[in-house]
Amino acid sequence: MSGPTFLDRLAGVQFAVRRGSQKPMTQQSDSRHTRFMTVGEVATVLRVSNMTVYRLINAGELVAVRIGRSFRVREEDLDRYLGERLTKAG
Repeated sequence: MSGPTFLDRLAGVQFAVRRGSQKPMTQQSDSRHTRFMTVGEVATVLRVSNMTVYRLINAGELVAVRIGRSFRVREEDLDRYLGERLTKAG
């Protein structure tokens, strides 16, 4: 088998609960920690619709993990996607 599995990588993610909120959030205090973004968060960063993000995922252009019925995108995968599409003008 090549490299760590998804569960191995997930084991390094720490969760904390914001006071007054039931949603867990990831903490990024160490470079080993991975931040997962929702489709809505990715869409906001890219300034596109959620449907555009779903299309990128389904086309295999943007790597995502399916958790239940939703997708999560690692922040480094989004950075890689953007870096691969960087063009220089002029």
